[in-house]
Amino acid sequence: MTNYFERARAKRPSVLLLSSVAVTGLSPMAQAQDVTATREIASEHSGLSEIIVTANRRAERSQDVPIMITALSPQRMEQQGIAKEQDLQASVPGLVVGPNGNGSREAQSFTIRGQGATFQASPGVVVYQNEVPLASAVTISQQGGPGAFVDLENLQVLSGPQGTLFGRNTTGGAVLLTAKKPTNEFGGWFKAETGNYKRAYMEGAVNIPVIDDKLLVRAVAAYHSRRGFTEDVVWNKYRDNENWYSGRLGVTLRPFEGVENYTMAYIGDSDTNGAGLVHRGFNIDGLKAVGFCSDGAPVPNLGVPCDLYREITNNAEDMGPRKTAFSTDVYQKTKHWGVNNSTEIELSETLTLRNIFSWQRLRIGYRYDGDATPLQQHDVDAGRLPPAGVVTLPVWNIPVTYNNNTGGTERYRDDQEQFTEELQLQGQSFNNALDWTVGGFYFRHKPVGPQGSRAVIYCPALYTGNCEASFNRYGNASKSKALYAQATLDFGAITPSLEGLRLTGGYRYTWDHVTGFARQFSRVSSIPGDVGFGQAKCSKDGSIVDFDRADELCNFSGDLKTKSPTWTVGVDYKVDPNVMLFAKVSRGYKAGGFNSYSVRSSTQTFLPEYLTSYEAGIKSDFYLGKIPFRFNMAAYSLDYTDIQRAVADYNPENGASGSRIFNADARIRGLEIEASARPVQGLTLSGNFGLTDGKYKDYNYTTVTGGLGCNGVVAPGGVIDMSCIDMQYTAKYIWSANAAYDLPLADNNGTLSFFLSYSHTSKQNTEAANLPTVQPGSILQPFGLMNASIDWRNVGGSNLDMGVFATNLTNKLYRISNTNVYDQASLLYWSNMYGEPRMYGLRATIRFGGEKH
Repeated sequence: MTNYFERARAKRPSVLLLSSVAVTGLSPMAQAQDVTATREIASEHSGLSEIIVTANRRAERSQDVPIMITALSPQRMEQQGIAKEQDLQASVPGLVVGPNGNGSREAQSFTIRGQGATFQASPGVVVYQNEVPLASAVTISQQGGPGAFVDLENLQVLSGPQGTLFGRNTTGGAVLLTAKKPTNEFGGWFKAETGNYKRAYMEGAVNIPVIDDKLLVRAVAAYHSRRGFTEDVVWNKYRDNENWYSGRLGVTLRPFEGVENYTMAYIGDSDTNGAGLVHRGFNIDGLKAVGFCSDGAPVPNLGVPCDLYREITNNAEDMGPRKTAFSTDVYQKTKHWGVNNSTEIELSETLTLRNIFSWQRLRIGYRYDGDATPLQQHDVDAGRLPPAGVVTLPVWNIPVTYNNNTGGTERYRDDQEQFTEELQLQGQSFNNALDWTVGGFYFRHKPVGPQGSRAVIYCPALYTGNCEASFNRYGNASKSKALYAQATLDFGAITPSLEGLRLTGGYRYTWDHVTGFARQFSRVSSIPGDVGFGQAKCSKDGSIVDFDRADELCNFSGDLKTKSPTWTVGVDYKVDPNVMLFAKVSRGYKAGGFNSYSVRSSTQTFLPEYLTSYEAGIKSDFYLGKIPFRFNMAAYSLDYTDIQRAVADYNPENGASGSRIFNADARIRGLEIEASARPVQGLTLSGNFGLTDGKYKDYNYTTVTGGLGCNGVVAPGGVIDMSCIDMQYTAKYIWSANAAYDLPLADNNGTLSFFLSYSHTSKQNTEAANLPTVQPGSILQPFGLMNASIDWRNVGGSNLDMGVFATNLTNKLYRISNTNVYDQASLLYWSNMYGEPRMYGLRATIRFGGEKH
């Protein structure tokens, strides 16, 4: 890498090395062998400092990599208030982050260029830690656990298919988290934050060179505690709180010259009061249709006045968006621990053998109140219920007694083990004009312990607290094997006239095998002693079996094997050392899966999805007068086929309700721009813009219950067309603008750093297969967020940093998720999840030894 910078200086003395991306020109966080060179160039040219990226599985300047990359240093992440997945919203062109309708705030799904997660399917955007995919849950869109954003070397977001070089096939992109490795200098840091909502954050790291350049150790620990911002008036608790700790130990061993082994062991544990869903309404017509309520004479032994449901909604509206009233004491517990190891052996000056191994365990338990009311229209695991008399329902004006406690039968919702193994050979040939990589990858993901849930669904108001919860037991496993190769040739090796013209080609073949089982059943009667109490109804076919044998007789399973090639072909040309043009075509693939909520044999598995991406762009550094600029842009067009979409399902033959995953086709076109400039010394202005224009080409499926589609009212059994709806979890426009100013103080008293950012996300559709008129709240309205911070770095010339910060400075109220279960084929209510209110506080960081910013 040093040789590259020396060559660049020789070719053009005025070359400007700006940030690794236009938006995020950031602190010099490169791999150890590159740090000295990057700091030297940044200082010499007064440009924005450099981040080294690993998009091609080797250390490179981002401006030399012919794809769109956004990279963030720890300093910029701190300034922007990025401490978890949701905080990345609108920081990257085309990136949407949110809970995606899950009953968990910790379930954060990434969607890039219109491609993200589908219920029960593998993620479309995979998060990697040290080149290893984080373990993912099955029941919610969650990858990994808490603490992954602490003490990073950098964070990189890669847009587009990454199915050639990276571990798991993905259609949307990859998020790379690179932990800081141990160094040869003793040192460390400790940070404390305090703020509103009883914020108490503590983080720190210590670096110990046990044996100089031979045995190096880095230990990291963090604890975050913050009161929630949604008050539950029934339980007198604050939902949406934070309460987690994490620990990490990294060890670098260099036993011989040319051999390096790095091992990182980690644990993250979170225990919170759960998500603060807020009730918005009931489907009164749907409740009438099933006899749950009536505006006339009540249905005997079942119905109540519909005004009861209306009054429940009115009470929720009166409380406002920061209060709720649950019928069960919700929670979420996440524990994620594991180890990853990478070994590098320099076989020669141009040949390196790498082995990357990982083992992870992800355990998640959670409970949520879907309708977010004292009623039990939809409670997932009613493990702890209010005592009698605590809740008095409107209209009736009588206390409610809750008896249907499921606490003794609750299980982990996800208890998964993941193992990966990758062997890779990297080399350079033809006098370093050809860079190449070949390798093999193995992935295994399986359930470890019992998993399941007990859900109270469709409980009439008259029977609140007494409905029998259904039983759900399941297990999904997957294996993936792949062989891959990729090479980049600089044609300057053939003739000097073609120097700077490069051709990249990559190919991968993947074999996937997905298996699963599920047991779903409910008691025929909820009355102890009744003859039906000893019987169960299987969801798979409606059969009546002995309750004691339901686990055996209600079981169904699925098995799916798929395989597919993925590839990339690209060309890039350095017009001069600071301007690169590029174009590429890539093929992406995402495996199919098992549907544990199937209510018919034909929907127990679902097919893979495929993507062909066409992309062209420019990366450039230049001057306008004396002002240094960076401008990066990419335009793309995607052919997206067999898109996995999950919808509610109903089997009229057995009365069972569940879900199914079917496939659709779409085309997506977009534009991504990142730009930055330094108009005066110390002031950096930057911004990004993303346009994602998606349209379904073929989105037809047979509706069991009938419904309203783009082709009008469709009768049961008819084909409904949904091609006119917007693509799910896709914002057409995303943009942000940032200003950072560093003011050195006299007499070596440190530096004042000011930062201000504003990001905007346009509206997005959260519904997979319903029109907005059918599903209230399915369109999340546009919102903009402003963050600010002021930091005094190296206070008085010391190693102490102090600062003040605020996120969502204007206290904007905005929704980040909608339940989308209002329609008559679903659960007849809707509720919302809101984004964080204004957060502000103070922070202080002390660094010791050789630890640098």
